[in-house]
Amino acid sequence: MATLLGLRSRLLFIRLGFPNSLSCSSSPRNLRRTRRTFHHHHRRLRTLARPISKMEQSTDLANGGESSSARVSTMSNGGDADHRIGHFLLSPSSALKIQKGDITRWFVDGSSDAIVNPANELMLGGGGADGAIHRAAGPELRAACHNVQEVRPGIRCPTGEARITPLHASHVIHTVGPIYDVDPNPEASLRSAYRNSLRVAKENNIQYIAFPAISCGVFGYPFDEAAMMAISTVREFANDFQEVHFVLFADDIYNVWLNKANELLHD
Repeated sequence: MATLLGLRSRLLFIRLGFPNSLSCSSSPRNLRRTRRTFHHHHRRLRTLARPISKMEQSTDLANGGESSSARVSTMSNGGDADHRIGHFLLSPSSALKIQKGDITRWFVDGSSDAIVNPANELMLGGGGADGAIHRAAGPELRAACHNVQEVRPGIRCPTGEARITPLHASHVIHTVGPIYDVDPNPEASLRSAYRNSLRVAKENNIQYIAFPAISCGVFGYPFDEAAMMAISTVREFANDFQEVHFVLFADDIYNVWLNKANELLHD
């Protein structure tokens, strides 16, 4: 574990502009510049290494005076605006968390966590969350995707299936959601995308997994239908994970997901 985290830190240092090594012949000016750069990025490194499952302020959701398994908390993330998190019980040992935030910054422990990338069938990066994840991960993720065997020319991951790639000390699970107006059965394809992602995670001993809203960008899936499909499919795996997260960038998608979870998972 220490070796994996050390590799993660070294790669972060390189990506943030630190030299790979400092020799004894490094000039005093270079050493001073490196020291300044270190202090400049120190807070960012601490933010990236912070478990997102930690909560700081929480309040129960009002629900007609009755108790509920749902609550909302806010969490400061490295000086950014507070990220709201909705908490729901899937089972006594498993929780669903719905967060307004940036999935590229999501991180739990670096060994038993995975983020889900809404990829295209080629798996080499694209637009939306797919492109953001590839940009944040750097060339290591693209290289890992290149190593995934094509099932037919130009296709590494068919619609509804899932593939996993290692990324430093963590993992990325790639899945391809349906294009709503093109897929002959978008409901079945979207369920398969979530279900196969969760199966791959379970097979690889993942305990914490984070999803975006698959197919809700340029693929045009209606938010309310997508949220119902996503949450009901996650519920099938209620005893297989410690935490399942939805990390949603847009306010409107976050609100739909939160309302749908409160509707489907309310005790």
